[in-house]
Amino acid sequence: MTQKLLECIGIDPARLHLGWISASEGPQFAQLVRNFVEETKGLGPNPLGQTME
Repeated sequence: MTQKLLECIGIDPARLHLGWISASEGPQFAQLVRNFVEETKGLGPNPLGQTME
C-alpha cells in the first residue's frame, strides 16, 4: 500500500525497502543497507528533491 502511495506522489517505489532484522543480526542489517544504498544510487537523484530547492 505504501508503495502505491509513493507512486501516486511521484516517487519510485524502489526507493522504499522494508526488512525485518533482529537486533542480533548486525551483519545482515549492514548488508541490507549496503544493497539498498547501491540500488538507490542506481535510481539517480530523487525527482522531488529538485522541486524543494
